[in-house]
Amino acid sequence: MTKMPEPDPMTEEKITALEERIAHLSVTVEELSDVVAGQANEIALLTNRVRMLVEREAEREVAEGSGVPLADQRPPHW
Repeated sequence: MTKMPEPDPMTEEKITALEERIAHLSVTVEELSDVVAGQANEIALLTNRVRMLVEREAEREVAEGSGVPLADQRPPHW
C-alpha cells in the first residue's frame, strides 16, 4: 500500500496568509473601482461644462459680428 503524505503545517499557514492577502486585495479593488466610477462621473460633468463654454464663446463671437467663430478659423500657419 502507498503511504499518504502527512499534511504540511506550513502549507496551512501559507493558505491562510494567501486567503488574507486575497481578502485585502479584494477590498482594494472595490475601493479603486469606486474611485474610477467617481472620476468617470466627474469627467462627464467637466466635458459637459467645456462643451457649454465652447458653445457660449461661439455664440458671443457670432453676436459680436467677428465673422467666422474662432473655433472654425484655420490657424495662421496654414
